[in-house]
Amino acid sequence: MGEPEMEQAIKAYHHITATTEFKEMERLRSLARHNEAAALRHAAEVEREKWQGVLADKDAEHKAVLADKDAEIMALRAQLEKSK
Repeated sequence: MGEPEMEQAIKAYHHITATTEFKEMERLRSLARHNEAAALRHAAEVEREKWQGVLADKDAEHKAVLADKDAEIMALRAQLEKSK
C-alpha cells in the first residue's frame, strides 16, 4: 500500500524545513520580530520620559504656586498682627 498520510506529511515538513530558503525565511522572520519588539520598547521608553518631563514641569509649577500662597499667607498674618 503506501505510507500513511501522517508519515508523508511529516516527511514533507522535514524536507521543506531543511531547505536553505526556509531557514533564511525563518531567520528573517525572527529578526523582524526582534526588531519590532525593540522598536516598541524604545517607543514606550520615549513616551515614559516625555511624561516624566511633563510631570516634573507640573510639580515645579505647583511648588511655585504654593510658595506664592505661603508668602501671601505670611504677609496677611503679619498685617493681622500689626492691626491687633
